[in-house]
Amino acid sequence: MLDPRFDSVKMDLFENRREVTLERAILYTESWKGSEGESAVIRRAKALEEILTKSKVVIGKRDLLVGGRSEKPRSGVVSPEMSPYWIHDELDSLATRPQDQFDISDHDKFQYREYLYSYWKGKSLKDEVESRIPEDINKLRKSNIVKLNQTDKGQGHIIPNFEGLLSKGLGAALEEIEAKRAEHKHNDFLRAASISVRAVQAYVQRLYDAVLEHKQTATEERLEEVERLLTILAHIKTKAPVQFDEAVQLFWILNVVLQQESNASSISPGRFDQYMYPFYEASLKDGVSESYMDDVLRDLMLKFNTIIAIRSEESARFFAGFPIGFNIVLGGVDRYGKDATNRLSYKMLDVFSEIRLPQPNMGIRIHEKTPEAFLIKTAEVIRLGTGMPQVFNDEVIVPAYLNRGVSLEDARNYAVVGCVEVSIPGKTYGLHDIALFNLLRLMEVTLKEEHQRLNTFEALMERIYERIDHDVDMMVKGSNIIDKAHGDLAPTPFLSVMIDGCVDRGVDVTNGGAHYNFSGVQGIGIANLADSLHVIRKLVFEDREMTLTELVEILDSNFEGNEVLRQRLIHKFDKYGNDIDHVDELGRNVLAHYCDAVEKHRNIRSGMFSPGSYTVSAHIPLGEAVGATPDGRLAKEQLADGGLSPMVGRDQKGPTASLKSVSKLDHIRLSNGSLLNVKFSPEALEDEIGIRKLVAYLKAFMRLKIQHVQFNVVSVDMLRDAQQNPERYRNLVVRVAGYSAMFTELNKSIQDDIIMRREHAL
Repeated sequence: MLDPRFDSVKMDLFENRREVTLERAILYTESWKGSEGESAVIRRAKALEEILTKSKVVIGKRDLLVGGRSEKPRSGVVSPEMSPYWIHDELDSLATRPQDQFDISDHDKFQYREYLYSYWKGKSLKDEVESRIPEDINKLRKSNIVKLNQTDKGQGHIIPNFEGLLSKGLGAALEEIEAKRAEHKHNDFLRAASISVRAVQAYVQRLYDAVLEHKQTATEERLEEVERLLTILAHIKTKAPVQFDEAVQLFWILNVVLQQESNASSISPGRFDQYMYPFYEASLKDGVSESYMDDVLRDLMLKFNTIIAIRSEESARFFAGFPIGFNIVLGGVDRYGKDATNRLSYKMLDVFSEIRLPQPNMGIRIHEKTPEAFLIKTAEVIRLGTGMPQVFNDEVIVPAYLNRGVSLEDARNYAVVGCVEVSIPGKTYGLHDIALFNLLRLMEVTLKEEHQRLNTFEALMERIYERIDHDVDMMVKGSNIIDKAHGDLAPTPFLSVMIDGCVDRGVDVTNGGAHYNFSGVQGIGIANLADSLHVIRKLVFEDREMTLTELVEILDSNFEGNEVLRQRLIHKFDKYGNDIDHVDELGRNVLAHYCDAVEKHRNIRSGMFSPGSYTVSAHIPLGEAVGATPDGRLAKEQLADGGLSPMVGRDQKGPTASLKSVSKLDHIRLSNGSLLNVKFSPEALEDEIGIRKLVAYLKAFMRLKIQHVQFNVVSVDMLRDAQQNPERYRNLVVRVAGYSAMFTELNKSIQDDIIMRREHAL
């Protein structure tokens, strides 16, 4: 049961509809106008300075932690410097669009059109990216085989080195920068880094001043908390934190600042239980009450939910209900390969089970030595039905990183960004979502163009592989163009201060300053592809019931007049997800070839392109781009959810068979992340026996060397009732893809998808 104090804060977060705020956009624009002629990295630092020194500071009457991205929580912060266009085009539909609605006042609409849009038109990142992309790559984009991302938004998907900055403090970080500047007097990045850190210190001072003013109206009961806040802020402005509440307060301020700098999704905390545990222990030894530290954690988890993402209507379809991507992962191994689970790991799960909100996106790492008690605790929290924690497998991900040239110590320290993307904290700039590659659409296009020339199944597979090679080459070229544009127009000097190597090299993270540099691209549609290829092989080339041309004609007509055949294709042909080798191997082989094609490429930061396989909620819009397919799927119907999950309703032999099918894929190759959704009925986990079975299932997942799994444990009846009566379920959290969201804030197509996923028993 959540304490009434925090329950009240939680209720307030969802009391009102979300609104758009233009504050950051206006301050950024005013700064940009005044810095014309200077380098992009200096201009970006000055823009951050303008925001941190002039944005409104609000202190809540119940705050234990202070600082926020906007005056009102859960506001949509827009970035016209990235793209002024979609916002301009959707000003009148933001409040009524199907997904992720936001209110905006008439005054702000006018201000956006007349001031922000008129200034940024022709000057944004979007303009620069589109001017650089050649026609052949645009043709591929229009084919819907490849979707290039990050053309109109700040690049996030990174884990800063929170541990490093917390250990030395803002003052020492500034001293290091100034020492480097003394050696390299004309380095604009180092100058920008200095401006940024000083701006953060100024922001801490502004918070101090606001709390001091808040003190004048504080009740006697509140006074002790206010005095503690003043002490904390005075200390962390220059010095490293010592106590747990000092560390958490500085940590939260850093998260706010990083969001103000980039307004980007998925700047994630990483292994919070590891780098915060020394502060937790220190406070316990100094006699700080555990209940007070629990309250600090509760306040932090609520604060995570004050920052959300606003996206274009198109992007919202791909990332429906996606909050912002504060991803915390607990447990796992330490640098020596020993279990790293600690007291704070359990504490975080306890506090999360009270708060039950979409953020942070909580996950755990498991391995052969994970304590049984931690697995049981994890299962108990999964049973609550929020879709968290999701589970990551050290036995696969550590070797996957070794395969990418990452050191053993760093590989063992991996964490998670955004949804399911894995990264090395403080050392990696991974561009984890730079592109999506629709393998099912590629198969469809290949069939349409080549069906009259393909006389064997082997010839079809050869042509698919050739097309993968060609289109991956094009995808890489497009991704590198976007990568270069971010480095040229949108460097991130403060983020770079928190990434190892950038200050030492005097290079921004967007220009290759990080130790590890990857570009992550997702191969989508494996389940539907495996099912479809099996049908083609058996129906056309083995049983010879029809020619490939005849099948393509039936698909072109969307099975019109052939419903009996369609039902037969769905129900009488073997399907991926049921532990049937001859189907599963088709998915394995195509995915392996996709990985081969991706891995051979380098990005402009001298790093490797890294394959993954997850869809977020893009399986619905990506499915809309694909016609009818041989597996019996109708034109525009969704693809299989998640990335590696079976198509909805087709995993008929239970959750273990599904695991075994997924395990036949080569997960070590999927170093950018993969996603497996599993849905259990609440009755399956309602008692201790159910919990023990789920623990056994997690161990099987781990030993089968699958990278990721996550669960929805909500009854279909409840979901349907919530769809019909949203006012009764305002706080219902469900798993969408690699993230959780408020069910009633999702559009009907996503809600229906979650409802339709096969519900298993254990």
